Amino acid sequence: MNPLSLTDSLPHDLDKALLVGRVWLDGTHPGPALVTVHAGQVIDITAFGPTMADLLERDDVLSVVQRADGPSIGSVESLLANSQMPSPTAPYLLAPCDVQAVKACGVTFAVSLLERVIEEQAGGDPARAVALRDDLQALIGTDLSKITPGSAEAMALKEALQARGGWSQYMEVGIGPDAEVFTKAQPLSSVGFGTPVGLHESSQWNNPEPEIVLAVDSRGQVRGATLGNDVNLRDVEGRSALLLGKAKDNNASCSLGPFIRLFDDHFDMDSVRNCQVSLRIEGEDDDFLLQGESDMREISRDPLDLVGQTIGEHHQYPDGFMLFLGTMFSPIQDRDGEGQGFTHHLGDRVTIATPSLGALVNTVGRSDQLPPWTYGIRELMRHLARR
Repeated sequence: MNPLSLTDSLPHDLDKALLVGRVWLDGTHPGPALVTVHAGQVIDITAFGPTMADLLERDDVLSVVQRADGPSIGSVESLLANSQMPSPTAPYLLAPCDVQAVKACGVTFAVSLLERVIEEQAGGDPARAVALRDDLQALIGTDLSKITPGSAEAMALKEALQARGGWSQYMEVGIGPDAEVFTKAQPLSSVGFGTPVGLHESSQWNNPEPEIVLAVDSRGQVRGATLGNDVNLRDVEGRSALLLGKAKDNNASCSLGPFIRLFDDHFDMDSVRNCQVSLRIEGEDDDFLLQGESDMREISRDPLDLVGQTIGEHHQYPDGFMLFLGTMFSPIQDRDGEGQGFTHHLGDRVTIATPSLGALVNTVGRSDQLPPWTYGIRELMRHLARR
């Protein structure tokens, strides 16, 4: 598996893209710095915001990034290469968010809705998934992607499924009025481009979840978007939805990047609505290859509706938040035997990509064997005070 090229990793219209990110710098005061990419160079713009949350709150953030007024820390090619090394060498990419909350929306696509119901009814046993998938499709007998959540049609389907014993808590958030919004990761715990993602050691049935992630400020304004991997443990959540925290939030189980692309005249919410997000999984130990795509036009709830269900008079985020929009891609291709479906092997390389945002690349490891998360809010505050 060769490192991805610059063309693969960055937006196809790089000359028009306003990108912001975070990198780790060594030096007198080692720690994170804010950067942008300008004319192939990575420019330190930390002077305009001590944190990414501060930068995204600025009304003039577009002009700040367009000016790219700061020292160069090297070429973007070197940054990407450093970030993919087994032991990254500074400067290397971090997740592009810092003190923001990291939230995620579940079952926002009909295909992933069915897979969540299958996990629930299989009780975490992948061997039962094929038969359950056939039974559910026969029971539902309709295309869920054409049903508007919370509509009269959705409520009529709910009543029909309840009468036939086919209702599920996942159906409730999939076609009911209220979206599922949960906390995916703690501030500063997400990993970035090139850093391994982690699986809990107890999981035997798991998968990546390729998603677009919105960067939202404290006022609820969407300032940009990036790519994310909402690493998922299907067997853990399948045993009980009350284990969602264990299924979703483990060491290195959330990746974001490579950069946040800011909304401007060339990239906006309509661009997000029309994205196609590709997933490529390459096995290190078995030459396994899986590829697929998620079409954002098939999402059941508009991204701005999901933002509105996350922030408002009912809930505030003074540091802003990152919002995973959900995925339609739940890999079911058999890997380790007929009827076993897909699960990760250690060493897999996962590439999540869309032309307007580039590619997020991570290999797969075990949460308990990867470097522990030690750089939290207090350490960031100490770093900012020293700097």
